[in-house]
Amino acid sequence: MDKKIDIAVVGATGVVGEAMLDLLGARKFPCGNVYPLASERSAGLKVKMGGRQIPVGSLEEFDFSRVQIALFSAGASVSAAHVPRAASANCVVIDNTSHFRRDDDVPLVVPEVNAHAIAGFDQRGIIANPNCSTIQMLLAVKPIHDAVVVQRINVATYQAVSGAGREAVENLASQTATLMNGRPLDASGMPQIAFNVVPLIDTLQDNGYTREEMKMVWETQKILDPSIMVNATTVRVPVFYGHSEAVHLETREKISAVHARKILAEAPGVTVIDRPERAEIPTPAVNAVGRDDVFVGRIREDISHPKGLDMWVVSDNIRKGAALNSVQIAEILVESYL
Repeated sequence: MDKKIDIAVVGATGVVGEAMLDLLGARKFPCGNVYPLASERSAGLKVKMGGRQIPVGSLEEFDFSRVQIALFSAGASVSAAHVPRAASANCVVIDNTSHFRRDDDVPLVVPEVNAHAIAGFDQRGIIANPNCSTIQMLLAVKPIHDAVVVQRINVATYQAVSGAGREAVENLASQTATLMNGRPLDASGMPQIAFNVVPLIDTLQDNGYTREEMKMVWETQKILDPSIMVNATTVRVPVFYGHSEAVHLETREKISAVHARKILAEAPGVTVIDRPERAEIPTPAVNAVGRDDVFVGRIREDISHPKGLDMWVVSDNIRKGAALNSVQIAEILVESYL
């Protein structure tokens, strides 16, 4: 890419914002001026990009006509307030929050799955980044869907605390230290996640599912196929980084584990690690953290369903689940549309 793009990163002091800045440098994105932005209380701090320190500016005071692209990852309420302002300044926004994902005139994009949808950015100047759990699942499901048509997905997630932000990471560390030293947790503090598993992420909906679970339903149908049935159970586990998923598929035509393994090994953005007899299986801490790919293992035919397929899917939720997906969208924007 020869052109230079001025870019803003909103939420630059958060874990996803930091990863966005790191990836922009590491992937040699054609940056002109880079403007890390955050709330007024964080303005003046410095963040790293490509070995240099860049001062953080105030989001509230920033003029988005100075940039061509803005990457937002500062929470849905911030996006609700400031994304329309940025888009009205002829800046294309790639939003990592849930705020715009269900809007019909906002593309919801996983580049390896539906890159063509990026073309719809011109309707409102906004592209939405899906939920981290949806992204990694669809990278594994799309090649199978193309081959034999997936009709139903039943998924249980094992989600790292970093999906809830830096404070949740610090909370897991402090709770672990407290309990390891034989001290009780502060009952007035955050709910226990250390040495615990919590099957409730985001708010409970009227149908008994959580909003995190329904995101996986809505987003899969918007991105991949509106006819796919999705049943999700999302669970927070005491892992710092890297989401895992047990994915069970029901397909129109039967597919063998051997065939599925071959298809997935050739899929973009996917790495297959599937030799369980040698204990070679993907795990978040060993395989996913700091890596860009989605890792798939435990691929096997479902003994409870004649056209069922099971697999284990692992990914770094901060990279491919958030920052990398946004940067990849930006790269396609620059190469094909701007």
